[in-house]
Amino acid sequence: MPKKIILDCDPGHDDAIALLLAHGNPEIELVAVTTVVGNQTLDKVTRNALAVAEIAGITGVPFAAGMHRPLVREVETAPSIHGDSGMDGPVLPEPTMPLDPRHAVDLIIDTIMAHEVGEITLVPTGGLTNIAMAARREPRIVERVKEVVLMGGGYSVGNWSAAAEFNIVIDPEAAHIVFNEKWPLTMVGLDVTHQALATPDVVAAVAAVGTKPGQFVLELLEFFGRTYKVAQGFDAPPVHDPCAVAFVIDPSVLQVRRAPLDVELTGTLTLGMTVADFRLPAPADCTTQVAVGLDQEKFWALVIDALERIGNP
Repeated sequence: MPKKIILDCDPGHDDAIALLLAHGNPEIELVAVTTVVGNQTLDKVTRNALAVAEIAGITGVPFAAGMHRPLVREVETAPSIHGDSGMDGPVLPEPTMPLDPRHAVDLIIDTIMAHEVGEITLVPTGGLTNIAMAARREPRIVERVKEVVLMGGGYSVGNWSAAAEFNIVIDPEAAHIVFNEKWPLTMVGLDVTHQALATPDVVAAVAAVGTKPGQFVLELLEFFGRTYKVAQGFDAPPVHDPCAVAFVIDPSVLQVRRAPLDVELTGTLTLGMTVADFRLPAPADCTTQVAVGLDQEKFWALVIDALERIGNP
């Protein structure tokens, strides 16, 4: 049976590819898409998510807008990477799908509570504000979720600071809540996503798909590649968020290691740092694990296959 996921995202170039991967893979049933402030303001990322739905022909899936700011801190976005729209580069179509009238936090709770225990996997690829709010508002979802597979953090590297990754540092209090709940959680961080590079060979494979969604991804990667080169010095851009979706599809895409995880909330230089304790074997009650390796060939094969399956909606 397909694995049912809620994709909580802030599109974002790589979020868009994550959404296409989830939609185009038969191992995934996309049961809801929720948006959260992050790469850009809530209104912009929500419009971007609906535009991707238009491009991919996604129908029958509720899309809902969520938290417009972090729990405690001021809004911080990433125009240097994603542009003023949050998805600069392609010309985006006008969305025709209406938003679900519910707040994203309510949609997350309603969806989990309406399914059997262990049916729904949460896949957050942005800040964790919606997920933290849902866990606080309805604590019963924690024991009902199959697992949380999130893109964020890094046990050895940061990108928004020397120590912290963007999705975590924009709302570290929310990340702290999510990391410390007792649901099974996999952190797919920069340690592996920095290996998911859209190299010239990958770009050529995307171009060869020859569909409108394929062309859309090509244009995403072109803009994303330029900004990543300027902002962070990458010759080929790392495509972070689809790595979390790929792990749900096929866990062999990532090597993982069980370890206690937490988030630094007070450090002057380390605010938002995700701390993985690798000193000893993980205790028996540890519910968190960390991605430590990526099968790049298998990962990109999943992305290309999804684009081919979507075709021209």
